[in-house]
Amino acid sequence: MSLPQVRVKISSLYEDLKKSRQEFEKDSSAVLNSRKIVENALQDGNTYYGINTGFGALANQRILGEQLTQLQRNLILSHSVGVGNLVPKDISRLILQLKIHALCIGCSGISMETLQRLLYFLDHDLIPVIPEKGSVGASGDLAPLAHMSLPLLGFGQFWNEEGTDTIEASTILSAHNLEPVELQAKDGLSLINGTQLMSAYGAYILEKALYLLKVSDVASAMSLEALQGSIKPFDERIHQVRPHKGQLEVAENIRFLLRNSEILESHRHCGKVQDPYCLRCVPQVHGASRDALRHSIETLQTEINSVTDNPLVFENGDIISGGNFHGQPLALALDYAKIALAELASISERRTYLLLEGHDGLPKLLMQKTGINSGFMIPQYTSAALVSENKVLCHPSSVDSIPTSLGQEDHVSMGSISALHLLKVYENVETVLAIELFTAAQALDFRKPLKPGEGVEKAHKAIREAIPHATEDHYFKDDINIAQRLIRERKLIQNLDGEEYHLH
Repeated sequence: MSLPQVRVKISSLYEDLKKSRQEFEKDSSAVLNSRKIVENALQDGNTYYGINTGFGALANQRILGEQLTQLQRNLILSHSVGVGNLVPKDISRLILQLKIHALCIGCSGISMETLQRLLYFLDHDLIPVIPEKGSVGASGDLAPLAHMSLPLLGFGQFWNEEGTDTIEASTILSAHNLEPVELQAKDGLSLINGTQLMSAYGAYILEKALYLLKVSDVASAMSLEALQGSIKPFDERIHQVRPHKGQLEVAENIRFLLRNSEILESHRHCGKVQDPYCLRCVPQVHGASRDALRHSIETLQTEINSVTDNPLVFENGDIISGGNFHGQPLALALDYAKIALAELASISERRTYLLLEGHDGLPKLLMQKTGINSGFMIPQYTSAALVSENKVLCHPSSVDSIPTSLGQEDHVSMGSISALHLLKVYENVETVLAIELFTAAQALDFRKPLKPGEGVEKAHKAIREAIPHATEDHYFKDDINIAQRLIRERKLIQNLDGEEYHLH
């Protein structure tokens, strides 16, 4: 049974895909062997779906002779019906990389000429332009992958270098002295059958989510310190008697971030009994999201190291039609990931709200002079709006199905919709956490000269180096943008001077 030469992991996504590309250069025998099986099959007189037949509801129509290459060309052209906004260049590149990775496993029977052209595109950063909508998440991401394949034929567009504009594919091919590819039997079907749009969105977001989980723990620790919350709910013994892995990890992270806190010591015997849930239940809530995302990541890792086109070509010469293109595993996992990420924002917004109420010596709205100043009131509105939007986006796309192909494809996953919504949810969560970070930093300033825990203090310093303490109303949108950039550039955890390895 064929297996990928390099198993790609979400945590090392881009490095592993680069290794996979390099391994193919060393050994392309699996691809060559599968292609030879397809070529032999064309001579044996038998019928093979999509190789010498029509597609979908037209599977019973036999195609012969010179029409075989026209069949594959027509497949790409007829399926290029995507609409809507364009998939961002980074994700389009990942779609191309994941398609190449799957084809190189050697169960697709693609011709080497076509595969080599895809590799040329990747190596020269010629990234096809792909509309985001048009896939129903079964039979593969047909329309998006057809658009990915259009430049092979000289149609469609590529992204410019910056990913800000598009260029006609014919113009780029001419500049590179390339002629359009003549697709061989099975090539078109190998290209557009597959779950690479769903997989690319999922992998792109979940790789970032691994870092965002750490950010959410840092933000909650900062808010806990600023609100003079108790460290008792993070006692290891509490979590050992309910040992969900994510819960244990988060509790340990908070204990690490609050290590040697002067603020904690100052109110250790204050008499408060319990904090609100948004502080006290951070391990349980963040931890549950971690465990859900862990499951989604496992599903994505299986998928991106799989062959998801149809029919499949096996080493013994068998060519078998099946349903590996069906996106149901991804649709469910991506819906689950949406919910898990949304909950990080939901509890974060509650902590932001709490910071504004004026508890335990903090000024209301985190400014001394309010009335003329609205203080930090309105950034919380933005958080509330984004949290509410996520509730709509988190409706599970996977519970829907509309038959296609004249009923031949009578159950579809709609996982592509899950994927598109997951990106929006992630962006909203990132913004909500960014708002909590600079709001908590403002609140922590009022606890001076007492110092917070060592990890919190370093995170606070990273924020203050980019966003100054606010004494009056100003253009808060700049603060949001800067805090988002700190998250995206992964500088917040870097500021722990290598100690990020203590954070799970």
